[in-house]
Amino acid sequence: MTDGKPSKTEHIKEASHFLRGTISEGLVHVESGAIADDDTQLIKFHGSYMQDDRDVRGERAKKKLDKAFMFMVRLRIPGGFVTSSQWRQLDDIAVNFGNKTLRVTTRATFQFHGIIKSNLKRTMQAIHAAGLDTIAACGDVTRGVMSVANPYLSKAHRQAFELAKRTSLYFLPRTNAYSDIWLNGAPIPGKIVTDPEKETIYGQTYLPRKFKFVFAVPPDNDVDVFAHDCGFIAIVENGEIVGWNVTAGGGMGMTHGVPETFPRLGDVLGYCSHEKAIEVAEAILTVQRDWGNRSNRARARLKYTIEDHGLENFKAEVNKRLGFDLAPARPYAFTRNGDHIGWRQGEDKKWHLTIYIDSGRIKDTPGHRLRSAIRAIADLDICDFVMTANQNLIFTNVSARAKGKIDKILAEHGVAPKSLSGARRNSIACVALPTCALALAESERYMPHFLTKLESILEKAGLTDEEIVVRMTGCPNGCGRPYLGEIGFVGRSPGLYNLYLGAAFDGARMNKLYAQDVDEARALSLLEPILLRYAKERQEGERFGDFTIRAGYVKPTLISNQFHEDVTLA
Repeated sequence: MTDGKPSKTEHIKEASHFLRGTISEGLVHVESGAIADDDTQLIKFHGSYMQDDRDVRGERAKKKLDKAFMFMVRLRIPGGFVTSSQWRQLDDIAVNFGNKTLRVTTRATFQFHGIIKSNLKRTMQAIHAAGLDTIAACGDVTRGVMSVANPYLSKAHRQAFELAKRTSLYFLPRTNAYSDIWLNGAPIPGKIVTDPEKETIYGQTYLPRKFKFVFAVPPDNDVDVFAHDCGFIAIVENGEIVGWNVTAGGGMGMTHGVPETFPRLGDVLGYCSHEKAIEVAEAILTVQRDWGNRSNRARARLKYTIEDHGLENFKAEVNKRLGFDLAPARPYAFTRNGDHIGWRQGEDKKWHLTIYIDSGRIKDTPGHRLRSAIRAIADLDICDFVMTANQNLIFTNVSARAKGKIDKILAEHGVAPKSLSGARRNSIACVALPTCALALAESERYMPHFLTKLESILEKAGLTDEEIVVRMTGCPNGCGRPYLGEIGFVGRSPGLYNLYLGAAFDGARMNKLYAQDVDEARALSLLEPILLRYAKERQEGERFGDFTIRAGYVKPTLISNQFHEDVTLA
């Protein structure tokens, strides 16, 4: 359902010849590093954003030069899993075509940055040669599907991972545009193509906005299941998944100063069997396709569709399309939404090492050659790799004999696992400057520095080891899921952030605005007395977010559409 005229983006999609536009023609125009404006919308469906280096904008403008255009490329890697061979190929791509770094995103996949237009097609072909692709990693479609951080931990985790892979393939756009533009017609394994071309699920204009599926296995909420459009919470009996509690209507984005936009947690709609999960996913997605707002993109996500139509009406329509009613939700319990840093053993006795990565950026720096260390491990073919939704990396499926080899390589490269504060272990930062066009403030480059300052306070309070979820984003769109941080920072302008407190440690409650437009000094001065008081007054087992509510610093956000209400600024 759409009120008013369709947005410009809707017209671009409709006239795109199934997402082709003039992308192919634009790639061969050497007079500019950019592509046509309409194509910048369409290329998102192919997994890429056109960006520029904002650090040099001013200097280039003074010299009357064009912006330093480049492209970000995001891979579609359901479940975040790649083999050692694939890692080697992706590492080569980063060195040969990108900025010599790999970025682990909060969607548990890779992004390449700094790819110039003349290298874009070669990059896509190199990704294809690795058995991977970037189709539908961005755009108004089902984006990369996330599942549990490690498929090897148990049979249930493997089931969730396999379902995520099937879901990702099932909801790929049917158009052959990706293969035509980037791969000279080569097919994508497992992808359904119709003849003649027809988008049997999405339709000619695809979805009103992006759509995200996630699969979680309690007690770990390591994918932040409530933060996404549609989530599945595993119900496990005798070690196997028998079914799923289904959530709908989550989403983190909002706009500063526009109260009708707000982050929202998904509602639990009910329960379905394991075999019906994709069928349920399609019903929820198609209701959003048909009911979502196509005139105002700021109100186009599923969360607003549910708010505008009502949860019960939405659920009734889902049941109608299914031809059966979802059963009542079954009991479940989450205990955390972070990763288990360090070595961990799975049910099959294999070992898995999760390493913390500062802001998700895999790069070499003096004395800390992380990218080279991981490449050296990949060269040995002794493990697989899994990117997590918390921007970390797991060396997975490791034999007891190979554990020592991994530890030795990490130590030789200056990246041996070390003691980290609980806040750093549970931190997330989005990319922000200099590449994200939407960033209002720093995030990735600033977060490690801020955490060092925060750790001085934590040490004074005796809270160094206390796990506290800290999230930072450079703008209110919420790619780093800041509204689920027990301490959350959202960029307002260079050096200034809104400070949020009070989220739940398990990801089941959002935080609340505590202070506006704070710089580093004020943020630390506000947090220090709260942390010192928490250290002295906390109840047994009480998490920091819960304490800030009990102590009266913020009110709890119990209903998502009241996120902006009951705010008293410090």
